[in-house]
Amino acid sequence: MTGGRDVKGEGAKASSRARFLLTGALLFLCAFFVALGTWQIQRLFWKLDLIARVDARVHADAVPAPSRPDWGGITRENDEYLRVTATGTFSHDKSVLVQAVTERGAGFWVLTPMRREDGTTVLVNRGFVPADRRDRTARAAGETPGTTGITGLMRISEPGGAFLRSNDPASDRWFSRDVAAIAAAQQLTDVAPYFIDADATPNPGGLPIGGLTVVSFRNSHLVYALTWFALAAMSVGGAYLVFRSRKRPSAE
Repeated sequence: MTGGRDVKGEGAKASSRARFLLTGALLFLCAFFVALGTWQIQRLFWKLDLIARVDARVHADAVPAPSRPDWGGITRENDEYLRVTATGTFSHDKSVLVQAVTERGAGFWVLTPMRREDGTTVLVNRGFVPADRRDRTARAAGETPGTTGITGLMRISEPGGAFLRSNDPASDRWFSRDVAAIAAAQQLTDVAPYFIDADATPNPGGLPIGGLTVVSFRNSHLVYALTWFALAAMSVGGAYLVFRSRKRPSAE
């Protein structure tokens, strides 16, 4: 009947529009997922280049730690883990302990200001001490007097604290190596905007224990890229199925 044919025709048009819109949405998602996958591939090559550059810095010959004129140009991407040397006098009475978890267990990093010949100060992470040796008297043999030279890896300041733990300078509780905050708490001046992780050269008495820097970068970009590309392929497959779908003809 004419009325029936009109209803069927309108239903067919609505179904066709729905399939068209759904196909378009799936193709849009495909393009979006491809863009995300491509971005992750770009990030992968950036991360691999960063790892290669850091590895080269770690194993290169040590160079003098940057002096005041060079401080403004220091960046995490270009300078962190650079192998450096520094010479000066430690101010052991102004050391701070920063909570740490290492391959040797839980304890503290000993950060000690070193006053250099040019009058500037650089914080040196002299190494790890276990919790039961945190008192200065328990590691007094390691507090070397006079002019001392150290070699280590340059690190960038860690402001604020650690995950869910904020530094508390007033209570002398430190969870990250925040150079500016430590300098302010210890009333230090002309402090370099970085610190140095000392290498494994033994200290008198065996403490602190240096050379425990972990140089590691999370690199999951390839997994993310493959995930996005898989979703893109699924979107294309879904679009194809929707586009090819047809309503079964109804019985007359």
